[in-house]
Amino acid sequence: MAAYETSNGVMLGAGTGDNMAAALGLNVQPGDVVVSLGTSGTAFAGSRIPSADPTGIVAGFADATGNFLPLVCTLNAARILDSTAAMLRVSLERLGELALSAKSGAEGLVLIPYFDGERTPNLPDSSGSLHGITRTNFVDANIARAAVEGMLLGMAEAVEALEQQGVVAQRILIIGGAAANRAVAQVAATIFAQPVFIPTPDEYVALGAAKQAAWCVSQEAAPPTWHTSGQTLAAPVSTQFNAALLDRYQNYRGALYDLSR
Repeated sequence: MAAYETSNGVMLGAGTGDNMAAALGLNVQPGDVVVSLGTSGTAFAGSRIPSADPTGIVAGFADATGNFLPLVCTLNAARILDSTAAMLRVSLERLGELALSAKSGAEGLVLIPYFDGERTPNLPDSSGSLHGITRTNFVDANIARAAVEGMLLGMAEAVEALEQQGVVAQRILIIGGAAANRAVAQVAATIFAQPVFIPTPDEYVALGAAKQAAWCVSQEAAPPTWHTSGQTLAAPVSTQFNAALLDRYQNYRGALYDLSR
């Protein structure tokens, strides 16, 4: 990375964006896909080749190293949990406890969590909807579980879209505010077909910016390697169940919205 100085000796270096800095801060490697769960959701990966998705689902960006960063963005992420916790009148911690007390699949309850409309898929006028309600499954624990699963199923679709653009997904790294909820990590391990890695909570965007600055000062050919600690959760033994969850989610959504246009 080139470094320059002003006439007063102030060193200047290239800047970058938030997701690109996060990828650098996390030391993202080939096979890694980052799922960031903040106000909105993003899924992105490093790539040596640019993406060109005619559907517009995958956006093509440059990363912070001279390569590329294909990315999918959803409008709804952590606020799904905020809204559900508020409706149930519980804390986010309690929402996670309720979700983990329910069975995977929430006994058939499915939340399409488009509380603010949605951008991926392109459904700006959509709204949230709860499906599969019965007298027996309509309880707080299943509602909490459906909220967590609904958020993560949307991100699973984002990862699939990246794979369709040639990204090889071998590990899912989950960051962002919602990643701090214990239920998100554990439910993610039942949703994604790959092992899930939860990095130790930190400011990875800021770390990436610091790493870029250190790289600029060093004038080395490659950025410094900083270790990222965290917890790895194994992928499910069988991917059939998580595929069934995604199919059910997509079928309910397909009954409401035409995505072929």
